[in-house]
Amino acid sequence: MADAILDALGPVLTRWTMGGSAVPNAPAAWSDALGSDASEAELRLLALSGQLLGTMAIPEPTGEVRPLGDIPVLARPPLPDALRPRARRLLQQLREPSARRTLLDFLDARGWTLHPGDWMPRPGEDVPEVYAAWQDWAAASGSPSFASETLSAESWDSFGPAARHAAFTALRRQDPAQANALLVEKIAGEAPDHRVRLLEALAIGLSDADGPLLESLAGDRAPRVKALAAALMARLGHGQSGDENAAELAAFFLVQSKGLLRRTRAIVPQAMKTPAQRSRRSALLEALSFDAFAQALGLSSAELVGAWPWGNDALADSLFAAMAARSAGDAIVAAVAEALTTDAAIDPHALAQILPRLTPSQRRQAALRPLHAKASFAVVLTIAGGDGGIDDAIRTPAGTALLAALKAEDARQGDPASELLALGLLASRAAARQALEHLAEMGLIASDPRLDMLRLNAALEDRRPTE
Repeated sequence: MADAILDALGPVLTRWTMGGSAVPNAPAAWSDALGSDASEAELRLLALSGQLLGTMAIPEPTGEVRPLGDIPVLARPPLPDALRPRARRLLQQLREPSARRTLLDFLDARGWTLHPGDWMPRPGEDVPEVYAAWQDWAAASGSPSFASETLSAESWDSFGPAARHAAFTALRRQDPAQANALLVEKIAGEAPDHRVRLLEALAIGLSDADGPLLESLAGDRAPRVKALAAALMARLGHGQSGDENAAELAAFFLVQSKGLLRRTRAIVPQAMKTPAQRSRRSALLEALSFDAFAQALGLSSAELVGAWPWGNDALADSLFAAMAARSAGDAIVAAVAEALTTDAAIDPHALAQILPRLTPSQRRQAALRPLHAKASFAVVLTIAGGDGGIDDAIRTPAGTALLAALKAEDARQGDPASELLALGLLASRAAARQALEHLAEMGLIASDPRLDMLRLNAALEDRRPTE
């Protein structure tokens, strides 16, 4: 009967699409229910058609249908139920992926995760490694049973892409040699984007033992893989040196000595006469390795960092920092970060180039210098990330400025909500409680939504391992 009615509804839907009454085309079985009044009959036909199509006309999926299974259990527990409403409000505020990542990093550093009922990552989204199982589950490419497995040549294909990357990163930290041997065997079978991510993990514990693998990737069919392999080789001191491009770049700068007793080296940029010269210099800074540039100038890599004219040219500073992040060793990267954060005027664009190479503790230390100067909490958050763990944050110049802005009655001071949010992400648990006490003394009520991050911080147990 249902099939016959569905077939009979074809002319009705066609008539409605064209315009006009469809009662004459209605199924005969409905004639008594429709009645004799024309306008009423049209409404009844619409109601009956909608009910039938909504309850009995179920579209059939195309292709194979298979259940995803249960959501995988993560390695860290979800937030306590009492704190979940506050986390949901914060997620509503942090809609930008980069801003949401700071909250995820904060929770990850404290040893917690979001509840799957509040948030789930999209496949390919930039999230902490602990969420890899959820990403593969959402992409229907992973198995919820992999968490108990160890990554090996035999179990490689049982991991989803995100979980495989997380497991490989953990293996690289634990046993670099075994990770290297596994990558030699398996990297050729991965898609280009996956090869890039796996190769990025090789930067952990990078050593000369990784040289043969990196050399084998010099002819990889994917340009990004080739470029990354070359950059990692440069970090090992096997980059370009003595070629014409390095000499050309060095010609844009002069190396001078200064000081009478302690002769130090200083780099003086040559004046750019045309836009073409500036463009060429930028292109060379983007292409060459850090060691190649230092050798062309007749300096060691450490001397190059100390001699660089920070603050002279913002674009050159950013490209120079990117060159170090791409091809310099860890010690040089740390030296560049120190130079950038001790400079009188911190260039956030240049600093952003170097941050991915720093460990959480290095980022925290780098953030302390501008925090105790005059940088705002929002600026410091871009340096430290969501793993701030900073003590006495409210007693810094940024804290003093925040309290003054809250105390001011002039609306032109601006809404300090972003500073309160950044403070909540930067502060240690004790510092968050300390800040809440100061804010309460100023008259801010506990239910103020701007205090959500600080209150979450103050209430959340710190389960992070000792560094």
